[in-house]
Amino acid sequence: MAELLERKRITVRVNGREVEDEVEVRTTLADWLREGLGLTGTHLGCEHGVCGACTVLVDGQAVRSCLMLAVQADGTEVRTVEGLAGPEGQLHPVQQAFLEHHALQCGFCTPGFLMTAVAFLEENPEPDEPSIREALSGNICRCTGYQPIVEAVADAAGRLRAPARAAG
Repeated sequence: MAELLERKRITVRVNGREVEDEVEVRTTLADWLREGLGLTGTHLGCEHGVCGACTVLVDGQAVRSCLMLAVQADGTEVRTVEGLAGPEGQLHPVQQAFLEHHALQCGFCTPGFLMTAVAFLEENPEPDEPSIREALSGNICRCTGYQPIVEAVADAAGRLRAPARAAG
């Protein structure tokens, strides 16, 4: 006989859109985003919170979505890599900097790095290289050697500050 799994109704604002769903209480946020909502930019690497590939923003904070249950996200705002680009498809400054600095190769870790960098730069608009390296230390990349990623984050910081300076 099939086991009855407990389900719970949740409401989450995902990339600016309110989503209501009923999920099994054991479903991770990563699985719900990927399988339930089709947001496959959130990658699953280690599924133990070590690699950072599944990083998303929950209420502006970078979290490992493989370690968080979807029911824990009830009432929050979740932003995934799909939510970074502008309404006309223009790349977010962090995405543009990654592109220009060749800070991605296979691309598997890239969404996690992007989301980590976005959260970091929102809290630290003028970072130095050691603080960038520290912020990114929880994300693993097997292809780039990290230097282009660090350079991209530093460049993105300047890009994000430029509109504020122009307006002020």
